Amino acid sequence: MPRPLLLVLVLLFGVGAARAEPVSAIMYKTPGCGCCEDYAKYLRQHGFIVTVKPTPNLSQISRQNGVPEKLAGCHTTTIGGYIVEGHVPVSTINKLLSERPKIKGISLPGMPEGSPGMTGRKTEPFTIYEISEDAKVFAVE
Repeated sequence: MPRPLLLVLVLLFGVGAARAEPVSAIMYKTPGCGCCEDYAKYLRQHGFIVTVKPTPNLSQISRQNGVPEKLAGCHTTTIGGYIVEGHVPVSTINKLLSERPKIKGISLPGMPEGSPGMTGRKTEPFTIYEISEDAKVFAVE
């Protein structure tokens, strides 16, 4: 691909479009959860290689990965050495992977309507938090 075209793609679509290698992700979810499967499909559509691992004790997986209860989502995903909790948009995951902050990961707590993999309409911006001692806001989408 000619360099000018690659630059245009990066500027239009963000860092994710410029990934040379697909990024692997492991998603831990409750067996039978359909929205988690839809989120895995969403990640795959954006170039991630997703392995889904059903587990009967998702809260234990979250605790083992340092996710506070208030930041828990309906699934826990490991991507690029980080924890991604819940239905976080790919643009925020790409920001995490490009900036590489010194945090455990990011979370979109709960199951907000209209978020990737969820039904319904988005009615307000999504607030994505750092999984850190401070749980500061990482991004708003």
